[in-house]
Amino acid sequence: MHPVVKLVSQRLALGLILLWAASVLIFVGTQVLPGDVAQSILGQSATPETLANLRAELGLNEPAISRYFGWLCGVVQGDLGNALSNGQPIAPALGKRLGNTLFLAFCAAVIAVPLAILLGLLSVRYRNRWPDKLISTVTLATISVPEFLLGYIAVYFLSVQFRVFPSLSTVYDGMALSEKLYAISLPILVLVLAVLGHMMRMTRAAILNVMQSAYIETAELKGLRPFSIIAKHALPNAIAPVVNVVMINLAYLVVGVVVVEVVFVYPGMGQYLVDHVSKRDVPVVQACGLVFAGVYIGLNLVADVVSILANPRLRHPK
Repeated sequence: MHPVVKLVSQRLALGLILLWAASVLIFVGTQVLPGDVAQSILGQSATPETLANLRAELGLNEPAISRYFGWLCGVVQGDLGNALSNGQPIAPALGKRLGNTLFLAFCAAVIAVPLAILLGLLSVRYRNRWPDKLISTVTLATISVPEFLLGYIAVYFLSVQFRVFPSLSTVYDGMALSEKLYAISLPILVLVLAVLGHMMRMTRAAILNVMQSAYIETAELKGLRPFSIIAKHALPNAIAPVVNVVMINLAYLVVGVVVVEVVFVYPGMGQYLVDHVSKRDVPVVQACGLVFAGVYIGLNLVADVVSILANPRLRHPK
């Protein structure tokens, strides 16, 4: 078997194993939460008979292992179950919220990824000079501040003081694209600031590592412009670690938006999860956790596969 095919197959198998392990952890985590699901649904005034009937209806009297495999079989078939709070199927509501979260993450990535790579290139070009120090200081400052604090600062200055953008990111079906982008401007800004520094610094480190190579010295001796050497010769050979860090941050943009969505009341996965955690709606929490785990593992798999394909020793084995 070709080395590339073998390694890609191994990564895919490992991804499936990790996803299964994540499903086990999610199920166990929701089962050990304190409190009684039936009690939280019916309230403190419920009679013992009513509580017993609801527990039987929800299958809470069955062994945990039976409930886990029943849930897992449903997930494999595309059935995420019904929400306890309203009895409605979870999949349609979750799909709509996931679409909103992916839209927000995509918009942030479109800005953050090219900007991080450009800033990394500029930082290498002016290494140890004031542009490099300025870029590093600003990006380090932004990633050191928690997202919720960045969000409140952005709301205070850009919504309350100067009234440039709305403080609440309300979107709905039928909304024009320009209106959507305007509504989510502040969440996009916060997410870009949250991931920009990490991607920029990793890009800078990867390119500086390549700059020590002999072919870079040859390009310099030929009289090529410094920025051309960095962009055309160093960056393509540093693409594997750059892609890794980009994918990890893209995964964070999808999985780590919970706080940002809550701050701006954005109708995405994070807000949906928080709303149902407060209601102790276990099936919804399990479904959201599994989707988040699937997205994170999937994007990391993409990064691994790209790194494998970018390795010339694997593409052209002797």
